[in-house]
Amino acid sequence: MLFQVLTQDERAQVHARSLEILARTGVRVDTSDGRRILAAAGAEVNADSHIVRFPRDLVEEALRLAPREFSLGARRPGWDLPMNAGGCHMLVDGTARFVLDRMTGERRPGTFADWLEATRLIDALDGIGLYWHMVEAGDREETAANYVDYLCTLFRNFSKHVQDPISHADQAPWLLEVLQVVFGDRETIRRKHPLSFLICPQSPLIIEAAYTDAYLALAGWAIPVAIMPMPLRGATAPGSLISTVVVGNCEVLAMLCLVQAAAPGTPVLYAPALATIDPRSARYSGGAIEGGIAGAAVTEMARFYDLPAEAPGIGTDHYVPGLQSAYERAMNGLLTILSWPDILVGAGLLGSSMVLSLEQLLIDVEIFAMGQRAHAGIATDAEAWLQGLIEQTGPGGHFLAEPSTVAQIRGGGWRIPELGVHDTYEGWQAKGRPTLLESARQQVDEILSRHEPLPLDEAADRELARIQKRARESLE
Repeated sequence: MLFQVLTQDERAQVHARSLEILARTGVRVDTSDGRRILAAAGAEVNADSHIVRFPRDLVEEALRLAPREFSLGARRPGWDLPMNAGGCHMLVDGTARFVLDRMTGERRPGTFADWLEATRLIDALDGIGLYWHMVEAGDREETAANYVDYLCTLFRNFSKHVQDPISHADQAPWLLEVLQVVFGDRETIRRKHPLSFLICPQSPLIIEAAYTDAYLALAGWAIPVAIMPMPLRGATAPGSLISTVVVGNCEVLAMLCLVQAAAPGTPVLYAPALATIDPRSARYSGGAIEGGIAGAAVTEMARFYDLPAEAPGIGTDHYVPGLQSAYERAMNGLLTILSWPDILVGAGLLGSSMVLSLEQLLIDVEIFAMGQRAHAGIATDAEAWLQGLIEQTGPGGHFLAEPSTVAQIRGGGWRIPELGVHDTYEGWQAKGRPTLLESARQQVDEILSRHEPLPLDEAADRELARIQKRARESLE
């Protein structure tokens, strides 16, 4: 079952209008390396204004060069994620500044310990397929030694696919060195894609310098790029949803041209995070229903280009788990899931993606699983009709003991929730009338107490320790 918001003609219009804007208005490219690469590829570059205009054939060539199918690799066996292969996987939301403390219930600044706890939890949850840096460590300075320590700690505690940018080009050598220790040589990394790079053009119509130069420092390693501009409807994008789709599409296509000109054949994910303001405050509204509609539009435009889709879809304006966060996240999440992107973004953060809640993360995994079941719809294969069984059982019978009932339960015909109340009233009372939040908190604590991340081999662990020591010494 699919949810659709754009017709095929409307998708074609988004593309055509984007081509016109890119050719006539262009994009400001703040990186000199980027302007040089685009000029060599045939773009029109204004050296004074840094405006770059993209001829139609340059855009079409970039689209032709981008691979349609590839996998996002993982250290854990069986967890490679094929793109454009019919699957839908959950990516946590990222870069919150605050944490909802499980002990006090109060919001506070995030720490390195919070980041590590979140990373270990998402490693343990089968419903999460990819990593993003969920919360900023406000208790750590940005130094080479701390960055290397972060990388080594990450790969010691997380074994699925990692989607993570670097913020400065001088971090690239450290990242590549760590990747080679953990995953193997350059050709293995190029083939396996164990890490993808999240890059965010600035809306409206800007390719910024720092993160772009950082990615260009990795050119030649075939590191997939998730291109995630964040046009904000009514602020950094015009006031209509379709015009916001166009702005985001222009920014993705412009960055796609740069990525393919720098390293033809680099895997790309179509990933604009289209959003909207709250008209009462002009702030980003994470819970607006338009977020789910926009997530579906992102998926549909990715399918128009036959590129893998990474779409936003689970958000809320509220700062704690509760009724508002539940209905906003479920409604938006369901719309995007039913459009069926390759990757759904958004688990675990509240307050318009500023507050990490590990309890909410577990609730979001349940929302995602329910959405997946909704997308599956009703099976109508020959074995599903069971007409003979209906006739055989007849009036007044029951089907509880039938093998076909058991087979349906075990085969996914039922979604069996892992959170919430699914007992009698008396049974719920006997357990102390637990709330959903209390149950989620208990599960978080239990998972963290028993989970053991997949270890690195001893030689790799020793080599990472040597890299960490060298990074510390570089500051002395």
